[in-house]
Amino acid sequence: MSSDIKLKVPLKVKGGTLTSQVKEWTVMVFVNAKNNLESYGLKDINEMEMVGSSDKVNIIAELGRIKGYTSADGDWTGCRRYYVTKDNDKNKITSPIVMERTKCDMGSWEYLVDFINWAKTNYPAKRYVLIVWNHGSGWDKGGDIMDLLVDKGISYDDETHNNITTPQLRMALEKVGGVDIFAMDACLMQMAEVAYEVKDYAKYIVASEETEPADGYTYNTWLDPLVKEPTMDAKKLSIAMVNSYTDHYQSIGQGATQSSLDATKLAKFAKLGDAFIDSLITNNDILVAKNARDKAQKFYYSSNKDIYHFVKLIVDTTQVSDVKTKGEELLNFMRNELIVHNRVYGSKYQNAYGVAGYLPTYYTTSYDELIWAKETKWDDLIKWMNEKDCNKGLVLEIYKWIGKQIIGGVLYDCFKCLRGDICEKICKIDENISDTSEPGSYPGCRLQDYINYFFQLIYLIGKRDIFFFDRVIGRSRCLTGLV
Repeated sequence: MSSDIKLKVPLKVKGGTLTSQVKEWTVMVFVNAKNNLESYGLKDINEMEMVGSSDKVNIIAELGRIKGYTSADGDWTGCRRYYVTKDNDKNKITSPIVMERTKCDMGSWEYLVDFINWAKTNYPAKRYVLIVWNHGSGWDKGGDIMDLLVDKGISYDDETHNNITTPQLRMALEKVGGVDIFAMDACLMQMAEVAYEVKDYAKYIVASEETEPADGYTYNTWLDPLVKEPTMDAKKLSIAMVNSYTDHYQSIGQGATQSSLDATKLAKFAKLGDAFIDSLITNNDILVAKNARDKAQKFYYSSNKDIYHFVKLIVDTTQVSDVKTKGEELLNFMRNELIVHNRVYGSKYQNAYGVAGYLPTYYTTSYDELIWAKETKWDDLIKWMNEKDCNKGLVLEIYKWIGKQIIGGVLYDCFKCLRGDICEKICKIDENISDTSEPGSYPGCRLQDYINYFFQLIYLIGKRDIFFFDRVIGRSRCLTGLV
């Protein structure tokens, strides 16, 4: 065992040693605060301490910290695992430290596996909740040029610069034998792409379609009911988690989304979805589909759309009876079986029904890595709606070229000198966006304003905030045709 690990188990606490019995529930919270959310990680552990473990419920948390964000509570760094006990101090963590590491990679799926297996071994229970706490951004970690711009996934460790991708979440849950409830206290994670990936290793999936405020979950308001009723089943607890979250943000007037999905229903959801997509494509109901995509409830990333609302818009406007019938079957199943509980607050989210899906105006090849793309026809739907007749070799060329220019601009702090070249190159590929037919000229390029915007905001790369990229590149007709 490496010298940077300090073991403090078994540990004597009120009620006996920590490993003395199989309890009703073990709640495992993987709090990756090795980033700008550090102060909120400390706050959430203190919220857990407002309730604390009991003779029927284990509350286990791992907290990671790094230098540079907050000096509170001793300003220690590394990772500590706590057996959470009740106290009255909301500003200091007093729970027993049962393991400590000076170095840890909380952006590693293998390290997540280590935490879960350790918790299950030392704090056995009849049922388990796993919560991954951190930044989140949906299904993907990028692909092609997107690798340079967007890091999608969950659990970003700013010390190691690693994060856990959606396929890696599945690998982790498979490795540990699954859990009863898998929750993500992170942004944008309640997507079909994520849920389907882990469906075989959780009974219920709790997360948000939209970004979450930095404060995230209010842990005491759902742990307290669990400790008071430790025999509650997984479905009831998942509902309590959704209500706890939304009640809190509603009480302070802040918009929020949170839902619980029945993971055992996702296979049938995919089957009904495939039938609906087949009908759409077979009947070439393309204009209705595109209009629904454009009008569907969107979230922080404009390509994330609420699936129920998307299908409902098609059902309400299609003139094709089979599309309407298949769509109604899908909606009924989602409403009555898949979505266990959905809560939203704020008029902005009135059409957020509980599960989002990827509906972009272009296609990224990293999507192909997902089980959702391999086993369902959702990727076919995206490609069908974005199918264009253009030279895909040139499209790939410009993706790679722009990537090189971005790297050069970052290194040499020179973007303005590249502006004209980029616009010229895009206009060569997509002649329909240029007002001039002269070879090599670009004064009339309608992308010019977006290129300017692109350069003004490119510094946001360092903040992982490239939501504008699809608005910039997506304006090119040929670029959106990449399949």
